[in-house]
Amino acid sequence: MKIKKKIHFEISERKILLRIIDVLFVLISLYILGEVFNFSYFHLDFSNFYWTIVLALYLNFFGTIFELYNLQVASNQYQMVRSIILTTSSTVLFYLLTPIFTPTLPENRTQIIYFYFAILVALLIWRFLYLKLFASNRFIKRVLFVCDSKSLNRMADDLTKVNPHYQVIGFVASHLEHENKSSYYKIPFEEFEEFIYQNRLTEIVIAFKKKDEISVGLYEKLLNLLEEGVIIREYDQVYEASTNRLPVAYLSKDFYKYFPFSRSNQNKFYLTFTRVFDVIFSLLGISIGLLILPLILIFNLIWNRGSLFYTQDRVGKNNKPFTIYKLRTMVKDAEKDGAVFATTNDTRITPLGKFLRKSRLDEVPQFINVLKGEMSIIGPRPERPIFVNQIAEKLPFYQTRHVIKPGLTGWAQVNHSYTDTIDDALIKLQYDLFYIKHRSIFLDINILIKTIGTVLFYKGQ
Repeated sequence: MKIKKKIHFEISERKILLRIIDVLFVLISLYILGEVFNFSYFHLDFSNFYWTIVLALYLNFFGTIFELYNLQVASNQYQMVRSIILTTSSTVLFYLLTPIFTPTLPENRTQIIYFYFAILVALLIWRFLYLKLFASNRFIKRVLFVCDSKSLNRMADDLTKVNPHYQVIGFVASHLEHENKSSYYKIPFEEFEEFIYQNRLTEIVIAFKKKDEISVGLYEKLLNLLEEGVIIREYDQVYEASTNRLPVAYLSKDFYKYFPFSRSNQNKFYLTFTRVFDVIFSLLGISIGLLILPLILIFNLIWNRGSLFYTQDRVGKNNKPFTIYKLRTMVKDAEKDGAVFATTNDTRITPLGKFLRKSRLDEVPQFINVLKGEMSIIGPRPERPIFVNQIAEKLPFYQTRHVIKPGLTGWAQVNHSYTDTIDDALIKLQYDLFYIKHRSIFLDINILIKTIGTVLFYKGQ
């Protein structure tokens, strides 16, 4: 019996869909504007096809910076409108300022107003259609787990937190388990296949840590379903694709034996490219830092009343300690009672320190560490030795972060808030391990773009 499948879009497919249709709606809007009104600044033509390409690139670039392709933002009406306005404004501004690759500025300035509102209205119409007609129904994913009931609630919650359209319908347990310790429906083994046919499930997720927990009978049923076109995936694959993190709590102690570190970690071209980029970017950062230093010195005299710079020991690549440079953001003797994590609304942080942290300006001196080769622009944030020892005792694989250079910004920094608990440290570790596993030029570019958004939205830590 073949299973009738519903159309379903994965998270990555949804983002691609948003990007493509954003551009299509904008181009259709501009075409209609040119046909109906006296609009001549932009028109679709093979002779100037690069106008369209540049417009699409700007739209996607600024859309990424202003989180237009963040699915949580896309599903929130207020945040969506804000992102659309910021994306449209930046796209139009840069498009007008690059007439070498775009049309020359029109003599009639009302053409610019037409151009701006054509893009703005097109994006608003499409995104509200997405919000009302697609986001609530089309992306629902009905899933069946094959696992033990004890860990099901936690595993399901981890997925539904990042994807509210992810619905666990039930689970099939090991032949060794008899009691249901979860809040989900336990499907009797003999009704397994019939349940799948009746409920038109999207996929089956295997979440056993040990292969011997799957009985021969269950294995044969899974094999039959696979042959009939049912999607069957392992939990760690689903978790990684959904959250962009590695499921550290789910991995076994044999993690190091099969952990597929990114080939880029040993790729000489990639390593040379990143080092050249680090040097150029750090020189640029130091130059900008020197330009704004007099202003920061004046503010420091008023609000901080103490030394502007300070140093700390941090753990670098291969567990090698180094001295990090920062702008001081806390009061004097902030750690007279011992080192502790900084917390949200920490009273030790000065008024100027709050601004420096939010804008990430407190980390500008670390360009010196990058230039010295102790750090990279992108990588896991370096932690203090005392905290590394404390966290490593409680979290497996924490020391894995030190197989590459620490960075000024990283995958964890652009995806998660400040770390002030072990639970937060675990989430950041998952992001760091994801980066180490998938490290590439394209992921680095993604992090840089997200970092720009973090600075512009004043979301520093």
